[in-house]
Amino acid sequence: MEKWFIKNKKADFSLIAKQFGISEVLSRLIINRGIKNNEELEAYLNPDYSKMHNPLLLKDVNLSADILIKKIQNGSKIRIVGDYDVDGVISTYLLKTALDRCDANVDYEIPDRVKDGYGINKSIIEKAHNDQVDTIITCDNGIAAIDQIEYAKSLGITVIITDHHDIPFSMEADKKVYHVPDADAVINPKQMDCEYPFKCICGAAVAYKLIEVLYDKMYIPSGEARNLLEFVAIATVCDVMDLVDENRVIVKIGLEKMKKSENLGLKALIRENQLEEHQINTYHLGFIIGPCINASGRLESAKLGLRMLLSSSKEEAAAYARQLKKLNDERKEMTNQGVLNAINIIEESNMKEDKIFVVYLEDCHESIAGIIAGRIKEKYNKPTIILTKGEEGAKGSARSIEEYNMFEELNRCKSLLTKFGGHPMAAGLSMDEENIDLLRRQLNHNTTLTENDLARKISFDMVLPFYEVNIPLIEEFNKLEPFGKGNGKPLFALKDIKIIKGIKLGQNKNVIKLSVYHKENPGRQYTAMLFSDTAAFEENIIFIYGQEQLDKLYEGHNNNISMDMIYYPDINEYNGYQNIQFVIQNYRFLQ
Repeated sequence: MEKWFIKNKKADFSLIAKQFGISEVLSRLIINRGIKNNEELEAYLNPDYSKMHNPLLLKDVNLSADILIKKIQNGSKIRIVGDYDVDGVISTYLLKTALDRCDANVDYEIPDRVKDGYGINKSIIEKAHNDQVDTIITCDNGIAAIDQIEYAKSLGITVIITDHHDIPFSMEADKKVYHVPDADAVINPKQMDCEYPFKCICGAAVAYKLIEVLYDKMYIPSGEARNLLEFVAIATVCDVMDLVDENRVIVKIGLEKMKKSENLGLKALIRENQLEEHQINTYHLGFIIGPCINASGRLESAKLGLRMLLSSSKEEAAAYARQLKKLNDERKEMTNQGVLNAINIIEESNMKEDKIFVVYLEDCHESIAGIIAGRIKEKYNKPTIILTKGEEGAKGSARSIEEYNMFEELNRCKSLLTKFGGHPMAAGLSMDEENIDLLRRQLNHNTTLTENDLARKISFDMVLPFYEVNIPLIEEFNKLEPFGKGNGKPLFALKDIKIIKGIKLGQNKNVIKLSVYHKENPGRQYTAMLFSDTAAFEENIIFIYGQEQLDKLYEGHNNNISMDMIYYPDINEYNGYQNIQFVIQNYRFLQ
């Protein structure tokens, strides 16, 4: 069951509109996004480089740069240890590029998702020691590697951690006691004693901040560091960071730089996915470019994605891009089958009544467990853990809802786990197979989630009649971009919309184009588009109104179908003409 809420933030929208030269509608939309004063509003409308925070506020960033400079001057061997997801690959690319620019003796290692699991481990450290590596610098991992870092230090290896994940803690006398590895330097804005004002940057952004300081100390022009922001933007979107504050600036600038990208690998990947003619936006980063980079780490080696970005010839870059695109297509097929299998297990067992799903897909490739968990979470709006059969027990990924802190809840069950880490909204874990059902029962026993918590909550910005929407207003919404988590597209609601007729479109007939009118203006028809889950749309009509009414809808005959709708307006361009269409995000039929 969905619950719809209007965002009801108060302000003098007329005054704001006059002060900033924008419409009152846009004023309301911006205030709805948590903007509190004129300074924040100006920063929101003009997210330029000056709005980014001083990297020197990051704890240990100055120390880390000094250590690296000394190692570079001594010719010491430096090894970057990254991670196999997009953020990890991009972070590794950034540090490798920057340290090469500084003439460092540097190479990299990325753990194998299946063989090594997440983050730095003992075998990686032993290999570094055998290779006479003097310094290890982690990126997008390391903050939870207490024992591993201790081992590296015992071998005489200098260790710098750059990470953004939550700091591990234990409960002592009902208080959280945080544990940070005893590395030579630790850069992570989530450390309690770190003064960096924005805690929610991704691993690549943390690495970028270090590069800024390093370049400044080595008298490398700041513009060279800024040219790397196109890559930080990819990582920020793909690691699902909130597009607020500094992240919004990073993505805004990064997308602009991507238009003129000189990276052969990124250009090849854009070309391989036929995006050359598109204005690249956050959708393309999160659902096309990012998944291709991610696919290498899921099905083969994340080093493929990294090598593509490091390619020195067009031919080499094109070959890697083709390989990544093929791997991503395979990943899509495997994911779809895994989602179907998980749904069948849930629907055919007593698990459907659980508030937290723990599903064991023994034969599923462990690399896609997180994607499947996300899909199941979206379908049922319940925290979901998908586990698969690993080489040493069960391994899996968790995805959560806003009302449930997955990291803390798994921490309460850590006696059942051999390894875990992550965020409130996502986590990775390993465990013995015999403890899977016990974990499921313990999580559900511990939870305080209510039915209200599990109800899907849909918020919209304001009620806006169709007739008030015009092309200049829609174009003004571009000032709100880039869209993403924490800065979603503007959504509007309208009640009692009469559906006149419907047409199925698309090669697979998976789009429905509706002709509709509103009771306040019955003489004018508008176009509403449904791009998702059209089968459920038809099933709901049949359930409420009957098959005959659905047939009448498609035949264009008078029918009894009416609905409330949450939508965003869009401009459809065809043969040089522009038409407004209203894209349906949510709907509920009137009975």
